[in-house]
Amino acid sequence: MGDSSCDSVSIDMESFSFAGKEHLVKTSYGLVSVAVVGDQDKPALITYPDLGLNYMSCFQGLFYCREASSMLVHNFCIYHISPPGHELGAFVSNPEETPLSVDDLADQIAEIIDYFRLGSVMCMGVTAGAYVLTLFAMKYTKRVMGLILISPLCKAPSWTEWLCNKVMSNLLYFCGMCTLVKELLLARFFSKGVRGSAEVPESDIVQACRRFLGERQSYNVLRFLEAINERPDISDGLRKLKCRSLIIVGEHSPFHSEALHMTSKLDRRFSALVEVQACGSMVTEEQPDAMLIPMEYFLMGYGFYRPPQLSVSPRSPLSPTCISPELFSPESMGLKLKPIKTRICVEI
Repeated sequence: MGDSSCDSVSIDMESFSFAGKEHLVKTSYGLVSVAVVGDQDKPALITYPDLGLNYMSCFQGLFYCREASSMLVHNFCIYHISPPGHELGAFVSNPEETPLSVDDLADQIAEIIDYFRLGSVMCMGVTAGAYVLTLFAMKYTKRVMGLILISPLCKAPSWTEWLCNKVMSNLLYFCGMCTLVKELLLARFFSKGVRGSAEVPESDIVQACRRFLGERQSYNVLRFLEAINERPDISDGLRKLKCRSLIIVGEHSPFHSEALHMTSKLDRRFSALVEVQACGSMVTEEQPDAMLIPMEYFLMGYGFYRPPQLSVSPRSPLSPTCISPELFSPESMGLKLKPIKTRICVEI
């Protein structure tokens, strides 16, 4: 993509313990923030967050989980891609620029991979980000070795989602990132249990996410929302995916049924499903420990592993007895994956 001195600006982000260096990468569709964490000689893991979020607000819980972070950083160099205009300190997008479609966002990822001279990559995305990465995997099949999708989308918006998104679009346009927009987004991300009630205060992760949302440029969120709200149904193309896929969905996610539909459309030999009880869409923040063992067994099929000096955290809701016995079979997370409906047992 040209000389790096022209196409990228490196910014130290030492104030965040799981952040590395942020690069502003110039693509045909505008500048994109990519935070690189780890040794760039290692295989690449691409992350893409949900609507209104960046990697700080979407993957912080997962990377603060010591065992999961150690496993991922031990095996990969992490490339956290933020949707255009969602990075910290982003400027408002130029209204005269042509709005990007989901296809443009997928093509943009291909340019980012070219910029960093990466080969085949592992991908991890949450909801809208999972859709963009799945579309990328369908368009660039040889560039993706595997997909880890959290509460993913694959169908066109239902009438309920479409209407909710239209309401948010109008509010973002006329009122900015107002309280109602934040509440709609928090309901999209988290289960009722952590969002609180009149008797129970909302959890720290919800309060932190609310603050993160308040820092977003409302027009930039609007542009991403409109792209996602106009997404096509990609269900029919899912069976053509050549890579293995692990789908992790929260039981109380608004997109739970969509994740089940997506699993039914994927090739059963190369996909697996894990359902997390008492959890919303953003498992990476609400119950990141629940992702540890499924990811570990998924990555074992690629020859990746967790450093042996670390054991399952005593804080973790997971233990081998919480996972379906099928998950431990040689086929389930190795060369051939079975579609597995696995419920993680979590005490509330």
